[in-house]
Amino acid sequence: MDLRDDMAEKKDPPKSLVSAEKLLHATLTVLRDAGGELPGREVIARVEKVVELTPWERERFEKTGYIRWQSILHFYTIDAIKAGFMRKKKGIWTLTPEGAKAIDSGAKEVLNQSQLAYRKWRRENPKTETELLPETEEAGKSVTVTLEEVDENAREGFRKYVNAKNPYEFQDLVAALMRGMGYHVPLVASPGKDGGIDVVAYQDPLGTKVPRLKIQVKHRPDTATSVQDIRQLLGLLSDGDVGIFVSTGGFTADAKTGVRNAKGHIELIDFERFMGLWQDHYVKLSDEDKNLLPMRPIYFLAPEE
Repeated sequence: MDLRDDMAEKKDPPKSLVSAEKLLHATLTVLRDAGGELPGREVIARVEKVVELTPWERERFEKTGYIRWQSILHFYTIDAIKAGFMRKKKGIWTLTPEGAKAIDSGAKEVLNQSQLAYRKWRRENPKTETELLPETEEAGKSVTVTLEEVDENAREGFRKYVNAKNPYEFQDLVAALMRGMGYHVPLVASPGKDGGIDVVAYQDPLGTKVPRLKIQVKHRPDTATSVQDIRQLLGLLSDGDVGIFVSTGGFTADAKTGVRNAKGHIELIDFERFMGLWQDHYVKLSDEDKNLLPMRPIYFLAPEE
């Protein structure tokens, strides 16, 4: 080994790569321990609890306001996605079987395989001359990271706005969503006893077509809906009915299992799914219903990752 090789071997790796190793491995581990899937904001919150972060990693960028370690994490999860270790869709991060297996290889190898996969993908998907952005690989990933961080901030704002509403206001939001999806909504329960059904929705004005939707709404952001609640809704369904359970606090594992094994048809809508449906159908809402939870689209020129 000559002197140059010896110096290169002793040279410390960049801080960002040191961070990326532990953050990416922690991300996959957090997802595994959570059953394989979590909202991205929850992944980030849990990673912060299990990883020892340096003052440098905790610094906030002056221009953007984003925290360095979170930006590094977003940046290198792009590589992990190309490696097939995880997926992201509408704010939900999912661990793949390949990602679960990779955890045992250690933090350094997870990052190495992720980077190799991204470079291979980039070679196989060269930029065309007509593309305006980005000019470099790093620029492309940086744009993607910025979009992810903007999206997460928007989702957090959405969540806080909805959580501040009382149960009856959220019930009205659910009814508005049903109307935006093309359903007729003859019943939104008044305050007081509702018999377990908060919203009824039909495919036609008279409710002659099946399925008819019977919807129960629970606005308890800090409490997951139990299997007992699911069973109660099942008991209220008749032939031709589909049960919809909307819960801002999500559902327990037993509740999800109960739905899969149930004889009747029940759809579970947690906060993330509600948010996605509201975004997808927002343009179809009446102006009055839009005002219940107003949104404004912002469009970016972004690379295809």
